[in-house]
Amino acid sequence: MALARARRGRGHPAPARTAVADVGIVAGTAPWIWMILTPASGQSGVNLVPFRDLTWIFSAPPATVFVQVGGNLLVFACLGALLPVRSARFASLARVAGVAAGASVTVELLQYSLRLGRFSSIDDVLINTTGAIVAALITRRWWGSN
Repeated sequence: MALARARRGRGHPAPARTAVADVGIVAGTAPWIWMILTPASGQSGVNLVPFRDLTWIFSAPPATVFVQVGGNLLVFACLGALLPVRSARFASLARVAGVAAGASVTVELLQYSLRLGRFSSIDDVLINTTGAIVAALITRRWWGSN
């Protein structure tokens, strides 16, 4: 799919790089979003107090900490890693953080407004954004330039 997209993009500064990044962003982010927006039978609610949920999570068993924190770090990791590779416009940590935070807030708002039986938390936004920033740092040497 990425190669077909690259062939159509001839004349673009780096069509293969852009195509691979586009496919990677979607393929690496969509499954997490699908999981997050799947209805659950859990408790619904909203927490707008930073670090309140993290305090609770870190007092839970290690497996819960691993799943909750690790999962949230991975939600927008592909987006953070590949967005600055795809486009020089996003080749800064502040821009990656802004896009990831905006996407994360959108997901949390959808969870709440669609009444999916999930808890919406500012801590999820903070961890999702952190995951995108860390992933962006890992790919720093391949960021686009123009």
